[in-house]
Amino acid sequence: MILHTILLQIQDAIADTATLDKTAKHLDSLTSKVDSLSTMSPKQIVSNVSQFNWNGLIEKLSADLMSFGFRIIAAIVVFVLGRLIINKLHHVLRNILVRRDVDRSLSTFLLSLFKMTFLFILIITAIGIVGIETSSFIAVFASAGVALGMAMSGTLQNFAGGVLILLLKPYKVGDYIEFGGNKGFVKEIQIFHTIISTYNNETIIVPNGGLSTGTINNYTNQPYRRLEWRVSIAYGDDVSKARQVALAILKSDDRVVKKYIDELDVPKVEVPEVQPLDESQARKLSWLQRLLHHRRVVQKKAAEWKAEQVQAQLKKMPRRNCAPSVGLESLADSAIVLVIRAWVRNQDYWPTFYDINERIYNEFPANGLHFPFPQLDVHLDDGGN
Repeated sequence: MILHTILLQIQDAIADTATLDKTAKHLDSLTSKVDSLSTMSPKQIVSNVSQFNWNGLIEKLSADLMSFGFRIIAAIVVFVLGRLIINKLHHVLRNILVRRDVDRSLSTFLLSLFKMTFLFILIITAIGIVGIETSSFIAVFASAGVALGMAMSGTLQNFAGGVLILLLKPYKVGDYIEFGGNKGFVKEIQIFHTIISTYNNETIIVPNGGLSTGTINNYTNQPYRRLEWRVSIAYGDDVSKARQVALAILKSDDRVVKKYIDELDVPKVEVPEVQPLDESQARKLSWLQRLLHHRRVVQKKAAEWKAEQVQAQLKKMPRRNCAPSVGLESLADSAIVLVIRAWVRNQDYWPTFYDINERIYNEFPANGLHFPFPQLDVHLDDGGN
């Protein structure tokens, strides 16, 4: 009967696999029973085996295996459907952010964070459906996260750097920046890194940690930039003439700021045109039409007041003179160096730079100005002869 008892306890142990403590107790009991098999005769062993309920054991194993298989299938179905739902929500959220004209830098960050967070929740849910205790899994994951966090402090620093970049906004998607010798347009700001695209369409991936703590040169943060040309003319040429020609070239270009930048960037306040109504016209209108007309009159007065406030603020603000200028920078060994400066809009920087370069090359010689070549005067001593 010992073998019969052992098999029954095996059946009970299989039924209680969800409880580790009970299984351990069964195993301890089984160990003591198996040790006593050496004292049993073969006839007794055969008798115990024949009396054991093998059908019940097989049915129990089959039921457990079928239950486990169904849980696996359910977990797979939930994971696949969850992925589809997450992708759909990701698409909907992206459309909402685009329609609401949310900053593209923030949009890419939020979309990436959204997808990673919900994928993690979906994986935990699928593991729970299989039958694994999720609370213990989360505890293990948390402890592993602490260990990984210590080992991957740089990655966490990049995450914190991405959050700081979105809050402080030293740059945004579309800006042309320089960092660590790399120059390019910001294409995406993701959770851990920023993607930069160069003029040659090369992709540079820069960690957010360094960008949040390092020095960044943002070339497109301001709407205007100053251009500079250094032009050499020969000794003996008329500097005043060169200045006149250069200023004429700059002033004839519509892209060059002529005086003040703030005059170009004044926020334009549109004042609606509303015709006043006399008493006869007012009688012909319904009460709703009169109410709408009164609303338009109020809007016109508010717009006029706002325009007056803008003009008053501009008069109080100090204005920076950004008119084109030409100065004599230095007297070099074989040339007079002129520095030519002008302000243009950011998007006009390089086109204006190249066009003015070409005009200077063509129009300076046409006005009697010369571009000198490097030269060196050598005096030979004939030894007094």
